[in-house]
Amino acid sequence: MNRSDVTDLIIEAKVRHDITWAQVAERIGRSKEWTTAACLGQMAFDEAGARAVTEIFGLPPEAQAWLREVPYKGTLPTAVPTDPLIYRFYELVSVYGTTFKALIHEEFGDGIMSAIDFRMDLRREPDPNGDRVRIEMSGKFLPYKSY
Repeated sequence: MNRSDVTDLIIEAKVRHDITWAQVAERIGRSKEWTTAACLGQMAFDEAGARAVTEIFGLPPEAQAWLREVPYKGTLPTAVPTDPLIYRFYELVSVYGTTFKALIHEEFGDGIMSAIDFRMDLRREPDPNGDRVRIEMSGKFLPYKSY
């Protein structure tokens, strides 16, 4: 068994038992965004979280160790995403990346937005012309240091 196998077991159980990511998050006491990332192999659970996820999805006991293992983050099957939804985020960065960079540097100075000290909230935004996806991201600004 490896982390990828555990992810596959989680997805299979989620579908089979009609479990939502929000339900899992509520049970472990974390946001649905972080919980989903962790269940999909992008974050490491603490011991209590790994135990809860193992129970929720009916995973074998050896899955707990893999759920606590620090993952290789940012893994996608191809360099340029081929999944249409994920590709739109790639497209956003391709089109607006220089704008994000220019505006962040103008507002904060030379540095980056952290993806480590980071929060995200994703929700449905009702709209008479068709519901919209609202994603709010908040990352700590980390200035480059002079030395």
